[in-house]
Amino acid sequence: MAYRDDPRLLGFGFEHDTLIIPARESGEAEQPPRLFIAALEALLSDMKDAGFDTSTIAAINTSGQQHGHVYLNGHAKAAFARLREPSSANDNLLSTLTDCFAYGGAPIWKTANTAAEAAHIRAAVGGKAAIIQRIGSDIPLRFAATVHRKLAGRYPESYAATRHIVQISSLIPAILAGDCTIPIDFGNACGTGLMNYQARAWDDTVLQAVAGDLPGGSAALASKLAPIAHPLAVCGTVAAYFQVNYGLSPDCRIIAGSGDNPQSKVLASGDLLSLGTSFVYMISSPDGSVDVTGTANAMYDGLGRPFNFVCRTNGALVWDRLRLRHGLGAKDYAACDAALHGTLPGGLLRFWHPDTETFPTVASKSEQVRLDQEPVNFASDFSAVVDSSLGLVYRYGMKIADTAASTRQRTMGICVCGGPSTSPGIMSRIAAIWNRPAIQAGQAGAALGAAVAAAVAMVRKNERDATAEKLRQAIFTGKAIIHPDPAMVQAYHAPGGYLDQLEVAFEKLRIYTNREWGK
Repeated sequence: MAYRDDPRLLGFGFEHDTLIIPARESGEAEQPPRLFIAALEALLSDMKDAGFDTSTIAAINTSGQQHGHVYLNGHAKAAFARLREPSSANDNLLSTLTDCFAYGGAPIWKTANTAAEAAHIRAAVGGKAAIIQRIGSDIPLRFAATVHRKLAGRYPESYAATRHIVQISSLIPAILAGDCTIPIDFGNACGTGLMNYQARAWDDTVLQAVAGDLPGGSAALASKLAPIAHPLAVCGTVAAYFQVNYGLSPDCRIIAGSGDNPQSKVLASGDLLSLGTSFVYMISSPDGSVDVTGTANAMYDGLGRPFNFVCRTNGALVWDRLRLRHGLGAKDYAACDAALHGTLPGGLLRFWHPDTETFPTVASKSEQVRLDQEPVNFASDFSAVVDSSLGLVYRYGMKIADTAASTRQRTMGICVCGGPSTSPGIMSRIAAIWNRPAIQAGQAGAALGAAVAAAVAMVRKNERDATAEKLRQAIFTGKAIIHPDPAMVQAYHAPGGYLDQLEVAFEKLRIYTNREWGK
């Protein structure tokens, strides 16, 4: 359930449609960290009210918005530790932890106001090739390293007061274990832009580039970071607060957790397309290769397997906003399927980038750009934006430097997760655009991947691969597999067809938009 749909989670200051705190400058994207605490309490309360036997839970693993993070102050360590005392059950989580934050916002994956900081870090490390070699990415704007530098310059008091920087993926495990010093997994540490990809350790050169000229230098930033561990590491057992209030067993293990993208990738043996708030195309790279062009970002999944991914900012939330703009409900999926059914695939050229787009890059534009002469209505707008969104992810994703391993993976079907994956119309278009069978993984995505990883963490290391594959087979048994329709494939892929037209139109749009915005 989205935060906006639960009355217990209102009043924290986020906008209903965007789910973020109103931005103070263009490109800022933050959520209230206390919201996450209230959401955890609400979830556990619902489980208790439903009569769920929480004492049977052997382990808890989590996923969290990749790149998002919170800044904790000097009171946090003691406040979190208090959750390990049975007497803490007399209060609630919010009252216990509310004063732990050095900064009132949690910067999230949509952050786009850090261009100057990213440029500084890239140059200080030695340029694009040098930073890709170190961290596996070309330091995107949303990566936490750029935000740390931005915060230190914009709010120096908050940076100075920060004792622990905790990724959102680690915040819930930290609360459950009553320990804000638990490690971050090396899968989500990739998304900070501070970890050496091959060494799986914080990179001293990058730390110096980020914070060398900040108060306390790189040593001060390093002291705020958590140690790095394997995604399947056990970080402790559940705190007394949750034993007393919600009946969890004192033996319930807390797994390190990971980002939403790494946990989603757990579900796929090969490539995966995640249709979440952002759209992420994840390409397996068993040899651990990175994309030297900087188009993709190198990661590890919730099982510790390497992969590369590209992330499109204007994802499912934009589709929700499009429905609202046309007077429909944000979740009126029946209207969406009707629109797709009644509109020819690849027949319209329309773009909408209300947020600054990270893949392929283009400046934000509040209004939709329509390059065809068809009527302006929901059916046309929705179908066209679906085609352009998915088509751009595919077209520019294929420009990622190939490795032999990733080429082999693309002979397999593509797994698709996230809410829109339940739409037959969307799945048919994905199968045709990728020209591969599209396997419906379901809405759970990252949450289901985290659950699979939790089960894998409980077995011996030499049994983990087999256990993960057995669980995947059980999950996908009976799931829909949509094969490409030849006529749709022709519409998208024919020379001079939709995908060719899309790329030409997008490149013209990018030039025009960037000029208009003075880029």
